[in-house]
Amino acid sequence: MEVEAIRLVIKLCLQYRVRCHIVHLSTAEALPLIDEARKAGALLTVETTPHYLSLAAEDIPNGATQYKCCPPIRTKSNQEKLWSALKAGKIDMVVSDHSPCTAELKLLKSGNFLMAWGGISSLQFGLPLFWTSARQRGFTVLDIVNLMCRNTARLCGMENRKGSLVVGKDADIVIWDPDREFEVTETLIHHKNKMTPYLGRKLHGDVFATIVRGKIVYMQGKFPSKAFGEFILNNTTQ
Repeated sequence: MEVEAIRLVIKLCLQYRVRCHIVHLSTAEALPLIDEARKAGALLTVETTPHYLSLAAEDIPNGATQYKCCPPIRTKSNQEKLWSALKAGKIDMVVSDHSPCTAELKLLKSGNFLMAWGGISSLQFGLPLFWTSARQRGFTVLDIVNLMCRNTARLCGMENRKGSLVVGKDADIVIWDPDREFEVTETLIHHKNKMTPYLGRKLHGDVFATIVRGKIVYMQGKFPSKAFGEFILNNTTQ
């Protein structure tokens, strides 16, 4: 189903010569189609997510609906092909696809994958999730910047403000220790709903502080009393 959906997007992309974006790519089977489309002139960008790069179908216990997402988690061999595509520049970015829900919606007691909510909570751990696996495959901090900052800002038309540390752009900075290991526990999670397939997992890359537009919005588990977020709308008329 995912491959056929991508095939349709590619067809429309080439037919109408418009920009198209493939969201949360999970299957490596679609990579040859994407390669061919780009060679034919398709204006395609592609993203994948930390859960497709760090979770594998072989490791999911029966009835563990906290792992359910759409498209589904696939095999380890498929996962390695996604990593190879990232390394080769065939996948443009890694995004959160954060999809939280209550425990009731996940139907943990029945383990009914067909009826359970499809989505994984991972926004808080996106950086360490990616880095934990990426560091073992020769990726660098510069790769993080490109895949999780610069390319995403460019896709949204926000490269004039976001995506890189340049004079005149927003001072959005993460201060972290790439070598420090920590374990994901419920007490550590800041999401309202604590359910995640990453509980108990040990990750590298502990975030010490987050700065948004020059203001500290997170430091060692604490947040300011006042929110500093603001809407950023791209002027499509320009």
